[in-house]
Amino acid sequence: MSQTIVIFGASGDLTSRKLIPALYQLYRKNRLRETVRIVGFSRTPMSDEQWRNKLAETTQTFSGGTFTQEKWDAFSQMIHYFSGDIEKSGFDGLETYLRSLENTGSDTESHANRLYYLSTSPVFYASIAAKLGAAGMASEKEAANGTRRVIIEKPFGTNLETAKTLNTAIHQVFKERQIYRIDHYLGKETVNNVLVFRFANTMFEPVWNRNYIDNIQITANEEVTVGHRAAFYEKAGILRDMFQNHLLQILTFVLMEPPSRFEADAVRDEKVKVLRAIRAMAPEEVRTNTIRGQYRSYRDEPGVDKDSQTATYAAVRLMADNWRWKDVPIYLRSGKAMSCRTTQIVIQFKQPPHSMFQGESGKRNKTIAANRLLIQIQPAEGIQIYFQTKVPDTDMKCRETTFNFNFRQSFQGELPEAYERLLLDAMNGDASLFARSDEVEAAWEIIDPIQNTWETQLADHLSFYEAGSWGPNHAADWIRQFGQEWFDFCPLLHS
Repeated sequence: MSQTIVIFGASGDLTSRKLIPALYQLYRKNRLRETVRIVGFSRTPMSDEQWRNKLAETTQTFSGGTFTQEKWDAFSQMIHYFSGDIEKSGFDGLETYLRSLENTGSDTESHANRLYYLSTSPVFYASIAAKLGAAGMASEKEAANGTRRVIIEKPFGTNLETAKTLNTAIHQVFKERQIYRIDHYLGKETVNNVLVFRFANTMFEPVWNRNYIDNIQITANEEVTVGHRAAFYEKAGILRDMFQNHLLQILTFVLMEPPSRFEADAVRDEKVKVLRAIRAMAPEEVRTNTIRGQYRSYRDEPGVDKDSQTATYAAVRLMADNWRWKDVPIYLRSGKAMSCRTTQIVIQFKQPPHSMFQGESGKRNKTIAANRLLIQIQPAEGIQIYFQTKVPDTDMKCRETTFNFNFRQSFQGELPEAYERLLLDAMNGDASLFARSDEVEAAWEIIDPIQNTWETQLADHLSFYEAGSWGPNHAADWIRQFGQEWFDFCPLLHS
């Protein structure tokens, strides 16, 4: 069956940097059927050939050494362009155009699947959905055997209220099974590997609980400053930009119970259970269990208010009220302008109940470093296990040693971009790695109390930090008050 992918906001960065390169890679790997059509929708008047030429340059840039002119020439024939204004017109003309493409050759309009990708500003999501519905472009009943699916980019709302409003608007046109709310972090190979690591290895799952784990740390740091994203960032801040989606999504994979099958509803049911188990914070708890910071030069960025209280760094301590994770603290942190780019999961195991061995200092030490598991999501994708071994030619002295698994060294070739996996899943109707409406709302129920308390009661509680650091100086003292230490680790990149 043929497939039509319609990209709204086709002239934007996401399309040229991620979507088209991902579709090109799928074609190059023979995972994209010859009957696929890619239609860009945007205001800028362009012919098919003009848009193809622009995309050839950006695809070559963002596809690395895998780009070849021969493959591009064949792939680009799938690409088409339709000029239209989302704000000023309906989609009747677009529907007529799509039908003309889908009636080409042996295809018929009733047997063409469609995937609508909303790569626009979030303010247009509800409007686009409404216009698709009004033009009869969302109903699968009218499409006979063809499917109609829509991918919606983050952010999905700015708080619980707006997320519910957007869900209501989208549900007036599309059924939940047709909606794919995308978070590109869940398309990363190393995030998916968390599930394989846990549920395909019997040696780890028995200790994956409160009896053996002391604390969990999930970090997503970026070296870059806010830069040209200041207009967006001033309204969003670090919680809305990183915590509500990326960090909480990773957290669900770390904490979830094993689903009976790897299929969309079973996986997402378990993720929702995790989010609903996270204890919501009262305002006084927000004061104790969070840190908010801002890098010192942030207010000098173009478009940033000179008195801005927007947080570019946050650390949050969460607790999950369920049988497996009761009393295990979970630390989430993220920041801009940090010392290095890294997204990592740290599983800190408990100390042995009794130590009979000596550390390298020669003294019997009850605080010999406990075992630690480090899962590197990016950029040095891999897994490290920290454990104690005997120092050779000593009287039972111990030293911490590392077992290292590196994806790029163990598997040949480059890891695929997240959008490759997610686009292919959406075309195939697999929603396992996409967020469901109740999942999005449950995440906002965790973040909203923190954001509201920051804005109403802690607006002046902002810690400044130097660019190129690990955040505010007192972040180390903050976690120590709970009896834990940060694991600050910048990954070593190997060519």
